[in-house]
Amino acid sequence: MDFTIYNEENAPESAQPFLKGAKEKFGFVPNLLGEFAEAPAVLEGYLKLDEIVGNTSFSPKEQQLAILAVSIENECHYCSAIHSTILKNQLNTNEDIVTAVRNGEPLPDEKFDALVTYTRKAVQNRGHLSDADIQAFLDAGYTKQNALEINLIIALKTISNYTNHLADTPLDEAFEPERMEFEPA
Repeated sequence: MDFTIYNEENAPESAQPFLKGAKEKFGFVPNLLGEFAEAPAVLEGYLKLDEIVGNTSFSPKEQQLAILAVSIENECHYCSAIHSTILKNQLNTNEDIVTAVRNGEPLPDEKFDALVTYTRKAVQNRGHLSDADIQAFLDAGYTKQNALEINLIIALKTISNYTNHLADTPLDEAFEPERMEFEPA
């Protein structure tokens, strides 16, 4: 199904300020945000939730690793490319770490590996984690607060991952170098 990719000028009026802000922040309106504008409340909710995720106790790199792990588990080509780009280009994350997340492999950093493993299991098992899974996360230096914050990250990415699945969002040129392909469902 084709979805309109709105910009800051042709979007529904209540979505325009959010798209203008995105253009100021990124230099362009990412296609996924343009699609969200079809439902201005979804666009607003996603952006606010993204801001809240930015205020969690995770470092920016940890946030992006968890976000990428959710996007990979949900097979979202769009979000996987964006968050790989952010990790490499903005957060200077070692390429081996990003590649391991993208390939579903153990990470070379033990703490990051525990974060990504926990996140993957939370998505795969729809939040039904064993005591051993939770304890391994805690033993790596994370907290119960972090466990709850992973749920927040999963909620954020579920909105964008599922929208991508619904709309088959075309990848923006800025993220093409990190394109991933997943088998169609």
